[in-house]
Amino acid sequence: MSAATALAGPDGALRCPWALSTVDYVSYHDEEWGRPVHGDDALFERISLEAFQSGLSWITILRRRPGFRAAFAGFRIEKVAAFTDEDRERLLADPGIIRNRAKIDATLANARVLAGWAEGELDELIWSHAPDPAGRPVPRTLADVPPVTPESTALSKALKKRGLGFVGPTTAYALMQACGLVNDHLEACVARSAP
Repeated sequence: MSAATALAGPDGALRCPWALSTVDYVSYHDEEWGRPVHGDDALFERISLEAFQSGLSWITILRRRPGFRAAFAGFRIEKVAAFTDEDRERLLADPGIIRNRAKIDATLANARVLAGWAEGELDELIWSHAPDPAGRPVPRTLADVPPVTPESTALSKALKKRGLGFVGPTTAYALMQACGLVNDHLEACVARSAP
C-alpha cells in the first residue's frame, strides 16, 4: 500500500487519495464511506456488494450498484431468500451485475440464512465487533490502514459460524470501513470528522 497522504480534491479540500480517481469515488467517499450503516437489509446489501467486489475494483461495483439493487430486489432479505432457480438463471444472464456463479450463489444462500434470523440480529452481530475508537490510532497515510484487523477476523468467524459465505477477514474489514464501524479516513481528510 502506498504511503500517500491526503490530497487536494477538485474543490481544494483534502481527501483520502483513493477518492480522487473518479467523480463517483469523490461522492461515495464524501457521502457514504465510513458513515454508520444500520438495518439488516442495508447491511445485507453491503455484505453482498463487498463479496462481489472480491478480486475486482470497488469502482466496478459502485458503478453497477443500481443494477445490483434492481437484480436483487433492493437487497431485501426476505425477497432474495425467496428467489427461485429461475431467478438464479436470470442473475447469471444479467449484464447489469457481476455474473459470477459462486458470488451469486453465496448471496442467495446468505439471504436464506438471514431470513431465519430475528429482526435486528444481523445489525447487532456486526456492530458488536466495532472496536473502541479510542484504542485505534488515526491513520495519517494509506500505509497506516490495515487490510485486516483482529476485529474483522472475529467478525468473519462469527458470520461464518452462523452460516454465511464469502465473508473472509479482508471482506469483513472492508465492510467495517464502509459501514462506519471504523473510521479510516486519513487524519487530514475533510470527511474524517463529517457527521
